[in-house]
Amino acid sequence: MAMAMRVRSNLSLLKTIVRAESIYSQKSISENPNQFTRDYSSATGSTPSKEVKVKVPLSLFGGAGNYASALFVAAAKANVLEKVESEILDLVNASTKAPLFSQFIRDVSVPGATRVKAINEISDGAKFTEITKNFLAILAENGRLRNIDSITKKFVELTMAHKGEVNAIVTSVIPLPPQEEKELKEALQEIIGQGKTIKIEQKIDPNILGGLVVEFDKKLFDMSIRSRAIQMERFLREPVNFGSL
Repeated sequence: MAMAMRVRSNLSLLKTIVRAESIYSQKSISENPNQFTRDYSSATGSTPSKEVKVKVPLSLFGGAGNYASALFVAAAKANVLEKVESEILDLVNASTKAPLFSQFIRDVSVPGATRVKAINEISDGAKFTEITKNFLAILAENGRLRNIDSITKKFVELTMAHKGEVNAIVTSVIPLPPQEEKELKEALQEIIGQGKTIKIEQKIDPNILGGLVVEFDKKLFDMSIRSRAIQMERFLREPVNFGSL
């Protein structure tokens, strides 16, 4: 049921984006564009009596990291973290299916007012939260919509760290059978210990020839046949030291 609702939501958002794509071809310019210098803490329309302190779970750097951290703090203060994460991911996923919209948000020649107008229409049509709507409008005005993919990845890193989740990227030649994936997940869970939850993200790469490559928590375990073949080749190329025999 939940999956069906998510699919319907994605289709609805995609339709909204497709309708908004016409704005790109028109490139209409508003006479007086709004200045989006909003305070995220009041984005929901209510002013809390006491400032809520929010600690960012990871230190991120660079422009994408700064924007993602700002969004995390705003969403956490408004207690809509999961909702904002879902909306941002839905927008990124839907944009991949709308090439014209993807081109629109990456075209630096499009006036800021046009970008803001388009993203506001999409946000209203998709019924995004005020936090998400305001954030996307700021990206649009600042010419940062073209970085939405990298910002979203950084934001997901923060939400996963907040929830105590560790993403493990497992690369194999073919998809892992359910039982093997379960056993691998249990093994990785033992490594990271209690208090955190491992999430498996499978990737397929025939170039590794066989075996597995596992990346998680800034660690890399290369157990691929390709890696072992390279190591064997290096060993065979090394001169034999008969003095050590």
